[in-house]
Amino acid sequence: MNDTTSAIILRVIERAPQWIRHDLDSKDEAIRTRAEETLAAMIANALETGTSESREA
Repeated sequence: MNDTTSAIILRVIERAPQWIRHDLDSKDEAIRTRAEETLAAMIANALETGTSESREA
């Protein structure tokens, strides 16, 4: 992983909404999975677009 990729991922994690942060710590597997999948999608989008900003629909 290069410095640019690391920086993009870090920015996404820093900007993650509070509900994702909270749900990642959930004991409920379904809630935790939803948060993990959402964060993964946010990271994938940022890597694809080269930014931590999400794309406008």
